[in-house]
Amino acid sequence: MKNTPNLDPKLEKKPTNKEGNKYNSQQNYSQKVGDIAKRKLNAQRHVTKTVWSGLGMMGLIGWSVAIPTLLGAMLGIWIDGKYPSGHSWALALLVAGLCLGCFNAWHWVQKEDKNIHLNDEDDEDDTVD
Repeated sequence: MKNTPNLDPKLEKKPTNKEGNKYNSQQNYSQKVGDIAKRKLNAQRHVTKTVWSGLGMMGLIGWSVAIPTLLGAMLGIWIDGKYPSGHSWALALLVAGLCLGCFNAWHWVQKEDKNIHLNDEDDEDDTVD
């Protein structure tokens, strides 16, 4: 048989440098260990992001709207009882409490959204390193 070039790249002989290969494998191993450690730290930081905490947040938002609404209605009923007039203070203060509660909930959701996006950006910066 003649010396014909082997067309299969897997069977091609490559020059070997045992020390260089050892260094590269150690560097790759160190990189893999570092990536795993970053993922573990990231998971530990975000442990509270579960289904139950999400439901709790929805409940918190609901109460942040309901409490000012109920307080406004109760204050309005009290004012209507003490100082009767042609206008319903209960209805006016109920609407005012509802608006205040919605603004409060909106502000809180915006703050949480901002924190989530900042944490996501920090996590992306950590994984790029």
